Amino acid sequence: MPSRSSQTRARDRVLSRRELVREVARLRRRGARVVFTSGCYDLLHVGHVRSFEAARALGDTLVVGVNRDRRVRELKGDARPVVPERQRAEMVAALHCVDHVALFGEDDAAPLIRALHPDVVCKGGEYRAERIPEQVAIEALGGEFVHLRQVPGVRTSRILERIR
Repeated sequence: MPSRSSQTRARDRVLSRRELVREVARLRRRGARVVFTSGCYDLLHVGHVRSFEAARALGDTLVVGVNRDRRVRELKGDARPVVPERQRAEMVAALHCVDHVALFGEDDAAPLIRALHPDVVCKGGEYRAERIPEQVAIEALGGEFVHLRQVPGVRTSRILERIR
């Protein structure tokens, strides 16, 4: 039960929070299992793609939250992001396994999760050692939290080091 047609342009799948809340509510009324994940996705790489594919396999619709530039700078330093937020969001939306994308500027995706009320929230394996705000938010809503497998050695920071 995918939520989009193959004719939809990537930039049309980047929605405002308000639009996304309405769309996810519509999908859930139709019985879709909605999966959510989030991150910076500064330089899109195979680790991101595999995570999106694994997340999408857990439901009918995959929604991805993309950190705004300000937050990426806070997390990764002044030299980041390399790719501006709108372009990062559109690149993620262009992937066949991603149905919708929204930018978010909060410190974490918990407020967006509470607004969307997805069935499942996924995060990368690098978060296994800690209980993160996204996990707390989805469990409070009665949803499921899933750790995704990491692709060993594939990280944006390592790619940037090699470029330098």
